[in-house]
Amino acid sequence: MSFLDTQAIKQPKKRSRLGWNLRESARRVLETIAPAVQITLAAWGSWAFAHYVLGHEIAFLSVTVAVTSLGLSRDARPKRIMQTGLGMVSGIAVSELFIVAFGHGIWQLPVLIFGVLLAARFVTNSATYALSAVAQSALVYLTVAPLGGPYTRTIDGLVGGTAALIATALIPRDPRGLARKDAEKLLEVFLESLHAIRSAMQKLDVASADATLLTIRRTQPLLDNWRMSLDSAISISQISPFLRRHRDELLDQTRLLKGMDLATRNLRVVVRRIDFLIRDGQPRPYLADLLQQIEDATKVLAEGIEDPERRTDALELYVEIIRQLDPKKHGIADQLREASVLLLLRPLLVDLLVAAGATEDEARAELPEI
Repeated sequence: MSFLDTQAIKQPKKRSRLGWNLRESARRVLETIAPAVQITLAAWGSWAFAHYVLGHEIAFLSVTVAVTSLGLSRDARPKRIMQTGLGMVSGIAVSELFIVAFGHGIWQLPVLIFGVLLAARFVTNSATYALSAVAQSALVYLTVAPLGGPYTRTIDGLVGGTAALIATALIPRDPRGLARKDAEKLLEVFLESLHAIRSAMQKLDVASADATLLTIRRTQPLLDNWRMSLDSAISISQISPFLRRHRDELLDQTRLLKGMDLATRNLRVVVRRIDFLIRDGQPRPYLADLLQQIEDATKVLAEGIEDPERRTDALELYVEIIRQLDPKKHGIADQLREASVLLLLRPLLVDLLVAAGATEDEARAELPEI
């Protein structure tokens, strides 16, 4: 049982829940500081340009488009930002054209919404684009037209969308740091699962093995977050002069992600098999020792998130482990239930070797023949 679990038991439920919510709230605030600065500057800059340079008295749509395009989503890819901005500007432009052609009346609004929604879905399968276009078209239709001509609001929208893209390039949200944090979170759970299943095997603790299986099965959101933040970081590095020099590092992290994704899936299978195996009450110290070696090597791999050279050290450790994965060496070639766990460790080690920097062919070449 972890320290947090122990504290949750000792303290009253209400107090523990309140404390947890406060920590979560503080964490969210800290994580929002960088995007809040980016959004604020983009909104202010777009409004200032539309108001003082273009002379638009009420340039609220420049602010709306800039803020909505950037958003607080983990997905900060320029493509997503451009798609959202284009959807909003398209809705504004269509609405202004519609007003010029048909004016205001009881039938125009539903026709406008229906037509914009269908047109947006015809252009793209993005729901974000379609809903952004419809929302902006309705907003433009229902508000009083500003001074400066019928297409003033379309120009404001273009200013806001452009400001969002400029802010993405020049005021990035440190997506590289977010990707690192996501990688660390996954590896932390991976290591905790390795440690827990090794302990369960040593103590023949079925309940602990069951709990470990539930934990490792819940890692998919961590993988999804890591993949999204890494994709965003790579996309931003293509347009940002501040992140361009880190692009090779980010691309290298995709190999780590690919390997850990597959390794996590294989660890789920290994844990499930061990959960079944230890029910016979027979100790198997050699398997526990192998899991200990894998855990130690993965700790080195985790250090490689900050120091890529440590991945080479992890690679060497994994090679030493994978060469031990021959059931005949442990005298269990004819014991199917026990040998199956050892055989399941083989693809796990291949994936960990890939995560550490080997190619799949190089990793498989290290497997002992059976």
